[in-house]
Amino acid sequence: MTTPRRVPLARTPDEQAEEDAFLALYGAWAPMDPQTFAREMEGFGRPWWVVGGWAIEAATGYCREHEDTDVSILACDVPALVEFMRGRWHVWNNVGGVLHPLGDRWPTVEEPRSQLWLREHAAAPWIIDMPLTPDADGKWTNKFLADHVDEVENVTWAADDGIRYLLPEIVLFYKARLRRKKDEPDFEATLPTLTAERRAWMRKSLETVAPDHHWLERL
Repeated sequence: MTTPRRVPLARTPDEQAEEDAFLALYGAWAPMDPQTFAREMEGFGRPWWVVGGWAIEAATGYCREHEDTDVSILACDVPALVEFMRGRWHVWNNVGGVLHPLGDRWPTVEEPRSQLWLREHAAAPWIIDMPLTPDADGKWTNKFLADHVDEVENVTWAADDGIRYLLPEIVLFYKARLRRKKDEPDFEATLPTLTAERRAWMRKSLETVAPDHHWLERL
């Protein structure tokens, strides 16, 4: 199988400097792609799904460079994940840049909007970034729209290989508030694939959090 040629990730000089400083502080990353990570998750009995740039690629076919792989789970399922990964991967909780390992001493997270990072050991690179999804009685919730609560199956879709991905319009909604140059190609690739209903949802949602966003005129 031929490896697709990936478009280099577009960053402003400020974004690149921020990325370089991040790696210097927290260490190297060697992210697994979704298919490789899916093998690590075989047997995990709770829902998980891919978000971010990989979710855009799966939905559109637009192949670009990925600086990391973002996967999400419900915050209520953190203890189950920690136990599932025991003996294979160390699970760390990142709360606003402060890291601590999860395990017997800290079996779960106090901040359901925080992240999990996984690595094999202290000298190994990080392999996965898990931005957690706060749940409402086991249901998915939108981090920025308080009334958007649904079953995981209704806000994700399953590819042919069984991997679940967050719907692309929700991915873009999350990205929009950051206003990053690197997210512009994702928007351009996704816009033609969205139905009128999905465009309308994204426009209405974006108006609530970023009413001056330049994407609105395209929606």
